[in-house]
Amino acid sequence: MPEPRFSIVAPVSGPPPPMLDEMLASVRGQDFGDWELCLCADRSASPPVREVLDRAAAGDSRIRLRYRDGEGATAAALAMAQGSFVGLLGDVDRLSPRALTSIDAALRLQPEADFVYTDEDEIDAAGRCSDPFFKPGWSPERLRAQMYTGRLGVLRRSLLEEVGGLSSALDGAAEWDIALRISERARAVLHVPSLLYHRRASGDGPGQGGDRAFSRASVRAVRAHCERIGLQATVEPDPGRPGGCRLRPALTEAPKVSIVIPTRGQSRAIRGETTVLVLHCLRSILATSTYGNYEVVCVADDSTAPSTLEALRALGGERLRIVPYDQPFNFSAKINLGAANSGGEHLLLLNDDMEVITPDWIERMVMYSSHAGIGAVGAQLRWEDERIQHAGVVLEGGLPGHVYRGAGGELSGYARNALVTQNYLAVTGACLMTPRSVFERVGGFPPELPVNYNDLDYCLRLRAQGLRVVYDADTVLYHFESSSRSTKVNAWEKSLLLQRWPSLIGDDPCSNPNLRYGEPGRGLLRRGARFAKTRLSR
Repeated sequence: MPEPRFSIVAPVSGPPPPMLDEMLASVRGQDFGDWELCLCADRSASPPVREVLDRAAAGDSRIRLRYRDGEGATAAALAMAQGSFVGLLGDVDRLSPRALTSIDAALRLQPEADFVYTDEDEIDAAGRCSDPFFKPGWSPERLRAQMYTGRLGVLRRSLLEEVGGLSSALDGAAEWDIALRISERARAVLHVPSLLYHRRASGDGPGQGGDRAFSRASVRAVRAHCERIGLQATVEPDPGRPGGCRLRPALTEAPKVSIVIPTRGQSRAIRGETTVLVLHCLRSILATSTYGNYEVVCVADDSTAPSTLEALRALGGERLRIVPYDQPFNFSAKINLGAANSGGEHLLLLNDDMEVITPDWIERMVMYSSHAGIGAVGAQLRWEDERIQHAGVVLEGGLPGHVYRGAGGELSGYARNALVTQNYLAVTGACLMTPRSVFERVGGFPPELPVNYNDLDYCLRLRAQGLRVVYDADTVLYHFESSSRSTKVNAWEKSLLLQRWPSLIGDDPCSNPNLRYGEPGRGLLRRGARFAKTRLSR
């Protein structure tokens, strides 16, 4: 007998029989017929539950039922599976009628995929679907901080068996653990951005969850994952993100970092006092940073006041190198010149109007920049009044913008995404670390884009090389850019970017078609945020 395409695995505990009936009906009602349902229940199940299960198994040969004594129903149900792909289903949850059809269509487009996940929502007390969780595209960094893939998650059974199946030692975090282990070996991971799984409400909200046992098990799962992949990090529960984990740097070595700061030596009011920005920035770096092995390369316009240059030298001492720049303004050219005159293994590109908040900011960025597969890492940037200036860059329908730009700094975001480290298509060049080897391989910043989109173009070139771009939510700096700064982009800049990256007018692969700049709808989580106003369109 040929194996089915999908095995839906449902351990049964003690569900109310009507809800169990709804779950079974949602599987039988699938548009796609090549499935089996593997049910495992305890022998002590109540007579009404046994009656529902026995009737279902007798009425459909695709429904396989096993009773057992004691714990381990999930593992026992998985052992029954014979399908090419396996997905877990809660005994009171429901599948959308088109769940398996949609997943099968995605797999036919990318047959090498080993892991597919979908969006989900909750079934409230009245039986209505609510609180949708529109998940981002595949984000390895987010999966280390939050079990965001959730359900429905479908895994290739052969790979699931290869990695050892579910771990009974990890309590409720076993699914997070298996998602991490599968992702380490998966040839491809796919996201189907449709609400195909309906979960009974737990009260935790989308992308959250967990009691203390879950939190401890989650830390063990993520810690083991970091050890397997060689990510130099320690893992701890994140008190600000229920059920989440926080990574802290555990660097085994301290490679040299070159902080490249383009400057004209201009002044601006900071906290009511007129201040030379680059001097304030350098003082902040020297006073706050806990990382030791770094140099500062200031690329200074010839218009920079001699007194500012002297003050820089006095502050920076042997750490500082000043590189003169005597050409018309070109941010990209200044970055490239600074990189060429630096000696670090990692380049940290930094605007001169910044102030460090996180003491281990360099360690955090090195933790990611040193890891294989990562091309750039950025930080959360805030204006002086604590509002968010940058928390990642998204491109939706050809409109690039910063996630939650202008929102209050206390905002946690949709599914807490303002607080979760994750992958984006791009991060701002105002604070961006990249390995020197990668910077040189892709040709540095594009001089043909002297003002706008140079950081976006750089990140897109990294993505084209198969490298990820990381937004680290736990690295925070002040950015004294004016919050009223014009976001106008010249038509020729827009045209050049579109010629180079025509796919920009499609859906952002790091976002979700149902989201607008990180959240559902227009400003449902906060009001008054400002976005870029220039649409990239043909």
